[in-house]
Amino acid sequence: MIPLTVKYEDGLKAALADPAEAAAYLNAALEENDQEIFLLALRDIAESRGLSQVAQDAALNRENLYRMLSSTGNPQLSSLNSLLHSIGLRLAVEVETV
Repeated sequence: MIPLTVKYEDGLKAALADPAEAAAYLNAALEENDQEIFLLALRDIAESRGLSQVAQDAALNRENLYRMLSSTGNPQLSSLNSLLHSIGLRLAVEVETV
């Protein structure tokens, strides 16, 4: 009998539906200190919940959401905050440890 396998993307999207997993995923992306990586990670999370639904929940235009989450996106803080809130997350600032 051949074992069943799951595509990596499917498993990732299922995991990212959990807000705690999504937060850990975004924090790992932030540690890379690369905006493109962070935006692509945020896009993975939004895709796991359906981009159209996320756009609606965040009161953002769907096309603007696509642009915002592209590798060259540069979202405004207010848009980023709305997006994070719509997926059950929020921005936070911590003291940097050396």
